[in-house]
Amino acid sequence: MRALSSDDRALLDFADKQWRYAGRQADAIMAQFGISVTRYWQRVNRLLDTEEALAYNPVLVNRLRRLRERPLGR
Repeated sequence: MRALSSDDRALLDFADKQWRYAGRQADAIMAQFGISVTRYWQRVNRLLDTEEALAYNPVLVNRLRRLRERPLGR
């Protein structure tokens, strides 16, 4: 099991924040990480499949896994 990088931890910490407006989140992702929202969520989704992420923040990882498994439109 490899340790999460500081970038990986920052992505997960950011994903744990609540946002009222998607535009503000997109702006913050670009400012903080220098990547698009799509690329950000691709990276977060990859992290969700790791035991390291689960050990780092089990509540967030399990919540995002459940959301990911929901059918669209629900």
